[in-house]
Amino acid sequence: MKPPTLQINKAHYPVTVLGPGRRIGIWVQGCSIRCKKCVSMDTWEKDVKRAMRIADILDWCRSTATQGLDGITLSGGEPFDQPQGLRALLAGLHAWRKETKSDFDILCYSGYPLRTLEAKHGSLLKMLDAIIPEPYIENAPPTAIWCGSANQHIVPLSELGKHKYAQYLDLPLSECGKQMQMSVDGQRVWMIGIPGRGDMEQLEAICQSRGLSLGQVSWRR
Repeated sequence: MKPPTLQINKAHYPVTVLGPGRRIGIWVQGCSIRCKKCVSMDTWEKDVKRAMRIADILDWCRSTATQGLDGITLSGGEPFDQPQGLRALLAGLHAWRKETKSDFDILCYSGYPLRTLEAKHGSLLKMLDAIIPEPYIENAPPTAIWCGSANQHIVPLSELGKHKYAQYLDLPLSECGKQMQMSVDGQRVWMIGIPGRGDMEQLEAICQSRGLSLGQVSWRR
């Protein structure tokens, strides 16, 4: 029997703009939803070459989060397009949390409607502390923190999730603003977070005005 795997686009620590505190961010590879104007089109295509053993992902998490861990954020791509791998990863995270008596939460993004997830993946939702569901809608600017469009909201799913996210449920985006992180990996620059409408195009224009040409970008195919 082959060990469980998950196709991974990237992972980063610490992430501070996709959930409260210092977090591990894991972005899966592959998305069948493909929302219009998605800023992560590089995560759409499935790629078996990016498959990682769940055991290796967990080992990386353990060895990386050495300066404190408040939570783990799963995004993509679409995590629920790989339900078996997602289940194995969540089981491993729960075991790690129990073993170390930690209270880090597990937040997951999904482009599927909440009703669809409840009908098809109810058992997976029970393994999460919170979820931000629903597809991205370009002409519906976000009103809530950590969300991409107005139809998206934080949904606590566990007692830990209710406790950790209570103060953010009714927090207007106007009070906290948008924040982005930047990570450089060789010749590649990763922007982490939820950009505002037109932010990435403005960034590209600023770079060009300073003589820096961006090659491949994730928000354009």
